[in-house]
Amino acid sequence: MNRELNIDQNELVGAWQDRLPQVLNAGDQAQVMADEADEQAIRIHIATAGHEMYSFDFKCQYVDSREVSVELVDVERDGRTTDERTEPIQELAHDYTRHIHECAQSLQSITNS
Repeated sequence: MNRELNIDQNELVGAWQDRLPQVLNAGDQAQVMADEADEQAIRIHIATAGHEMYSFDFKCQYVDSREVSVELVDVERDGRTTDERTEPIQELAHDYTRHIHECAQSLQSITNS
């Protein structure tokens, strides 16, 4: 049963901005923005902790009120685009995708109402 997402995008961004840092690794920083082209999506920028200076950009689109689709859009290292096919970057991207799904699950009380 698909249920359409029925929440204001700004409210959704605020909820994600509050909750996402709680599910990320200590020291990682996240910024959540509205996807201006898609009311059912948000954009997530994650800067990794540590010396690697990686940053990841994801598009998180609500398939319905309970499920999200996460797409890796870009990876940068120290402000420059980098090859996202390397094993360390793939592992980090997979880890962040899991955290994004975990955050979406924890927000179901507001997205699935």
